Amino acid sequence: MKRAGLFLIAVVPVVVAGTVYVSTVPSDGERTEQDDKPPAVAPASPASPASPASTASPASPASPASLADPGKKELAQQLVASAENSTLDWRGAYGYIEDIGDGQGYTAGIIGFCTGTHDLLTLVETYTEDHPGNGLARYLPALRAVDGTDSHAGLDPGFTAAWKAEAERPAFRRAQDEKRDRVYFDPAVRRARRDGLGVLGQFVYYDAMVYHGPGTTPTSFGGIRAEAMSRAATPAQGGSEKAYLSAFLDVRRTAMTTMHPGTDTSRVDTAQRRFLNEGNLDLATPLEWRVYGQTYKIPG
Repeated sequence: MKRAGLFLIAVVPVVVAGTVYVSTVPSDGERTEQDDKPPAVAPASPASPASPASTASPASPASPASLADPGKKELAQQLVASAENSTLDWRGAYGYIEDIGDGQGYTAGIIGFCTGTHDLLTLVETYTEDHPGNGLARYLPALRAVDGTDSHAGLDPGFTAAWKAEAERPAFRRAQDEKRDRVYFDPAVRRARRDGLGVLGQFVYYDAMVYHGPGTTPTSFGGIRAEAMSRAATPAQGGSEKAYLSAFLDVRRTAMTTMHPGTDTSRVDTAQRRFLNEGNLDLATPLEWRVYGQTYKIPG
């Protein structure tokens, strides 16, 4: 689980023209619980018919429309970075680390790995297996001790400097990319395509996975998806893509405010919801959106 908007201070964004970047994407990797589990509640009929923008045949695993395509994946990282790091320059965030006061300890790296939510610990453990003696390895006992808490015990004062220094190494940057893909990006895109969602829907799932984490509790990705499916059928079930995504965003917004009362939900309200209302189910550029009061633009 990642950064809550309430704690972010927006900075002037860098508008990036969409340089294509292909990160190392492992094979199926770590499968999340919800990836193969149907929701506990049977889906209801969609509340409204599909809009003209969503009447095309739903995406399927064989569809060419995928967030994993290099250009779209680059776009996805920029969109996430606008909410996670208040910038479009997501590659500048490998060395980011701070405690933003959300009860999850230190938040760090390109998608906000946290010392309190297990993913930062497993990132450092895996990295250390491949690169023993790295600058973060000596903090593993402390990281295991504080896992699940907001404590800095055993981490201060040197851990933040060690993280920033290690982030200068290409190997640690690749490790962050691979962790992001294996635990968040790949499972989200795979699940979205099985649900018949296009590129916007795949991104909606990915951003939810980053913020809420995998799992089946009401405020986790799996729980949010199950509740959304109780309100509207997915395209794979014959439902309207726009109606289902609207239901998903409604549920997700509630989950965000349940987790962090008073949090800024603009990553949903004035970014993803805006794209949906515009009927931009393919996430076609140019794009314009607002997060935490800051406007971002990506040209066509």
